[in-house]
Amino acid sequence: MVLVLGVSAGAGGARAVLTHSDQPHLPPIDQCQVPRRAGGGIEEPVFEAIRQMHGAADRRDELISVMAVTCRCPLHADTIRTGAGGQQVTIVDEPLAQLRYLRFTGQLPDSGSVILYDLGSSGLTITHAHCRTDTILSSKRSTVLGGDGYDALLRWRLARGGVLTDKPTSRHHREELSSARVVTAIDTSTGGRVVVTRSDLAELCAASIHHSASFVRQIIEEAGVRPEAMVLLGGCTRNPSIREELAELVDLPIIYDPEPDYVSARGAVLLAAERPGGDVRMARARCGATLVATTVDRRKLIAAVAVTVALCAIIAGLLATNKGSNRPEEGAPTPVEIIAPSPGPFG
Repeated sequence: MVLVLGVSAGAGGARAVLTHSDQPHLPPIDQCQVPRRAGGGIEEPVFEAIRQMHGAADRRDELISVMAVTCRCPLHADTIRTGAGGQQVTIVDEPLAQLRYLRFTGQLPDSGSVILYDLGSSGLTITHAHCRTDTILSSKRSTVLGGDGYDALLRWRLARGGVLTDKPTSRHHREELSSARVVTAIDTSTGGRVVVTRSDLAELCAASIHHSASFVRQIIEEAGVRPEAMVLLGGCTRNPSIREELAELVDLPIIYDPEPDYVSARGAVLLAAERPGGDVRMARARCGATLVATTVDRRKLIAAVAVTVALCAIIAGLLATNKGSNRPEEGAPTPVEIIAPSPGPFG
């Protein structure tokens, strides 16, 4: 069997899966997650993940036959291609890898189209894709919604209770709430404690989830094609409350893989084995379907994220008043960033 490495590259870092080409759905030989260093390029975590997985293969006295890296946009692809040096790496469009793995596992409808709802740490990407032809009908991305923003809201919630935390700790608590209904946050300096429930997190995220549902409806209207289902991807969708909220807001059957943040890397494994070397690109139904944040009804957008902006401002104030603390200061998170339209197949 061929040993293949699949890596998904994102703004928040990289995830890698080392497995045999015909077993991407089984527990992998090894896997890793490498966060992106503050100020570092997107290629850094990718090649660190590749280095770690080569080490895992060497310890088994095996050779990685082919590697594939999924990318969301041409800029990321160019950066990784340049950094590859002499390594032969297959560059794959991320939605194509996602569709390929869903088809392999039998989760993808045989006909019609699906919405790929990919909610990661740095933002939300929605892709409307045709299942049979693997063609993008329309796509949008926004950094208004994402795990980084949810972490900031959770830090605000904890600060209200007298517990100050850093970014990694708040993210750890948010991820804990994907499997536990209740977590207790502790301030290591003061000993203060705050109990946070999954319902509390759902309430904090409700406004942004409602706004994302309007994104989905808009992208369906633009394509003029009703999808067969919506696929929930990205680490944030591990939270049951977010999945339940989306199922209520969007009138579509929901497809959910148990490891939604590794679907891209597993699809890369399949495509790497099938098409080693070069790039694997995805067709678009029309040149106007660029990957941008919504540019219509900006007042509605501002209203939808007003709560997030206000809460992040509160966080900034709390952090500013904490200058006397012996812990390192954190800068206030950027609450809203809207990506304007740009040329190219993925904007």
